[in-house]
Amino acid sequence: MMPPDLRSIWIAQDPQSLRLLELARKVAQTPSTVLIRGESGTGKELLAQILHQSGPQADQPWVKIDCASLPTELLESELFGYEKGAFTGADRAKPGRLQLAAHGTLVLDEIAALSLGLQAKLLRIIEEKSFERLGGHHVQHIHARIVALTNLDLEQAVAQHNFREDLYYRLNVVPIQIPPLRQRRADLEPLIRHFLERLGEIHRRPDLRLADEALRALRSYSYPGNVRELRNLLERALIHSDGPVLQLTDFPPHITSETGAHPTERSLEEVEREHIAAVLHRLRGHKSDAARVLGISRKTLLDKRKRYALD
Repeated sequence: MMPPDLRSIWIAQDPQSLRLLELARKVAQTPSTVLIRGESGTGKELLAQILHQSGPQADQPWVKIDCASLPTELLESELFGYEKGAFTGADRAKPGRLQLAAHGTLVLDEIAALSLGLQAKLLRIIEEKSFERLGGHHVQHIHARIVALTNLDLEQAVAQHNFREDLYYRLNVVPIQIPPLRQRRADLEPLIRHFLERLGEIHRRPDLRLADEALRALRSYSYPGNVRELRNLLERALIHSDGPVLQLTDFPPHITSETGAHPTERSLEEVEREHIAAVLHRLRGHKSDAARVLGISRKTLLDKRKRYALD
């Protein structure tokens, strides 16, 4: 099977992005463990999919688990699976993600959220290429490539004893760092064209384009939410617009206030968004620490990140 053209999947024109795709093309042909790093919204999961689809395991399962979204006990059962009677309510055996990934790819999103106990178990799995279901004694062998994703500074987590140093080195066999959108500006306009075309198809609004003033504002914006934020901004503007040309006034005020494209009074909502974005950036995306600094619950922070297109 011919490998896909990675540039048709990952919109790239900036030299940094082109080098990233060349590295992905090489890594895809190996079974090596990969650690993909980058800020929220840069496309870590998409790059993991590219690695899978352009390698020899493309016809095998692609399985993902979000390590931050589940409590430790549930995360452990999701990873390993369990035998019938392993715990109250386990009325049947269930395979875990490690088994379901078979000879494909297992993606561990937000790997830094793993408890130290689960980190130790994951280390043993990587080293021994085998595991046992909860409540079982039959050894299951793992053949899938492991791809870990994180937006945090793992070296700092190791120094603070929040992440195992030995696991870090096991995961960091092939490190891939995705630059934030603000550092690969040549990708911006190709991404805008791509998203306008896709959004036009979804919303049945063909021939979408930007007014010159709106394009200048988007060129100057810093994108704390990266590529995901860009798409959300364009979709929001599309919804607010009255025709095929998206005007500067169709975009939220924080775009114009940051770039100086259109003087305006800033709303409390926009001030809050920028403050949350700045705190998350300073704390390298660590949600619990950011929530503590902001004086809100972690759940409230997650809700606001989604509302402000920072997730």
